[in-house]
Amino acid sequence: MQLDIFEDSRDVMLRNDVLAALGAHRAVAARTAWETLRQEYAQDALLPSMFTLLQALETRVPQATAKPVLEDHDSLRRARLALQDSIQPAAQQLFSAKAAPAWLRPFWQDLVQGAARLPFRPDCEEDHAAPLLLHLEDWQGAVEAIARIASWRRIPAPLAWMTLAKLRLLGLQSSWGLLAELAWLSPKRLDALLQRAPDPLLQRLKDQFDAGFDAALGADGAMPDPTADLAWFPAWVLCARPDWVGHLALAQPGQHSAPEQAMRLMAELLGLERQGRHHDVVAHRKHLRALHPGLYAAYMKTR
Repeated sequence: MQLDIFEDSRDVMLRNDVLAALGAHRAVAARTAWETLRQEYAQDALLPSMFTLLQALETRVPQATAKPVLEDHDSLRRARLALQDSIQPAAQQLFSAKAAPAWLRPFWQDLVQGAARLPFRPDCEEDHAAPLLLHLEDWQGAVEAIARIASWRRIPAPLAWMTLAKLRLLGLQSSWGLLAELAWLSPKRLDALLQRAPDPLLQRLKDQFDAGFDAALGADGAMPDPTADLAWFPAWVLCARPDWVGHLALAQPGQHSAPEQAMRLMAELLGLERQGRHHDVVAHRKHLRALHPGLYAAYMKTR
């Protein structure tokens, strides 16, 4: 029995030696400890994951004195997928939920540095510095990387990235303009962003919109598409929170779509109501009803 206890203690000790060296990013010590564990306990279940991290450290060591440079988008994609699909799961298996992201952070930073000179390409949008910086929660770094993309405001992916970064940096009220622009340009991207957004008020508004906006009362009588209907979300927000009209009005002009027209019409309508211009209010309400009866119904419920 004493021998069994010693054997159990020995394998735990060797395993901990490997984990300690890996955790400290000490590649040479980790290699020595891993070889010892492999020789004495070749069937240890953690050996493969340990070896994955060991290889990652050994590959990274020569880069410590110089910034890594990735020659093209394919190189970045291969490095990113290796990190996501192999190195990250191994780290998550070996380290705690808090320690694993910290251990992986230098590898993500290497990707950011290597991607710094690569331009944005719509056909491989994930292979750009901006989404890597978002993954690292470097919001200001992401803003700067996105701002260097030509016409980023007219491209769904970088617009969604910028919206998320600004939402994290500045909060909800200062981000309504970008949220509106994203809703009009790509409701699908907005839907994905709302699932990641940290602001509980934004999520409550989305839930209220889903529950209370009668998308079936669309202007063309078509069957509703829950994701596409998010294009009307900014206009609907003005029904629920008319005090935010100044923030939403900061949205830059887009493609003059019906949802954009509706939000701008709502903003004008709220101004006319404050001014007591009844005749103009009636005319604007008629126009709003023609654009989307469901939105008009939501507006009238608040009157």
